[in-house]
Amino acid sequence: MNLIPSLPLSRWRALALGFLWAEVVAVLGTVAFVLLRGQPGPQDWINAFDALLAALVLTWWTRVFTRLSAGQATPPEDRTLRALTVAFPWLTSFRAALWGVTLLALLTGAASEANTLALTALMTVWGAAILASNAVNGCLVRLAPEPEDPANRKRLMDWLNLSAALALGMAVFNAVPIVGFSGDVTLGGRLVYGVGGLLDVIATVLALWVLMARAGQGEGRAVRGG
Repeated sequence: MNLIPSLPLSRWRALALGFLWAEVVAVLGTVAFVLLRGQPGPQDWINAFDALLAALVLTWWTRVFTRLSAGQATPPEDRTLRALTVAFPWLTSFRAALWGVTLLALLTGAASEANTLALTALMTVWGAAILASNAVNGCLVRLAPEPEDPANRKRLMDWLNLSAALALGMAVFNAVPIVGFSGDVTLGGRLVYGVGGLLDVIATVLALWVLMARAGQGEGRAVRGG
């Protein structure tokens, strides 16, 4: 059964790449928003660094995925692939450290007035999103040299599917801050992070559908060839 709308692969590819590049622009816009809205404090600099590193990783991911989605292999010595391979573990480590520091602060009594259930949900979704993002990057790195490898493609599709759901959850938490934990979040901040989160969800789903469409094409050729 076909689970995606019936569109040519080229159309899905164009949509996915368009939203991926739009997400890159949105993440860079987040850096500008954080640093230019006033006198940035330590947390602002941390958020800006996180967004800048994420934008770099996403840029390299998109460039590699551009070749992958066209069925073109990316050799291991390719500079973009090597940059992605080196950079994404740093992004994962940085975000995992932020998650750990936040968890420690919560366990030692910070944000005691915030809803415990909401905080538990946030930390669970946030931690899972970090792990899923790392897996998506790693799976693309492994698949890029051999884009038709069915096992690695299946792994990337599975992680993209999970990552899209977690990205939706994070978008909700960013757009609807937790009282007593998130501080005074302006409407502008909600819009910036909400739009970025929505682009992340759409781009991830479209990337998944591109891979599904390519897999379907391959199965169709195999059937006709048989």
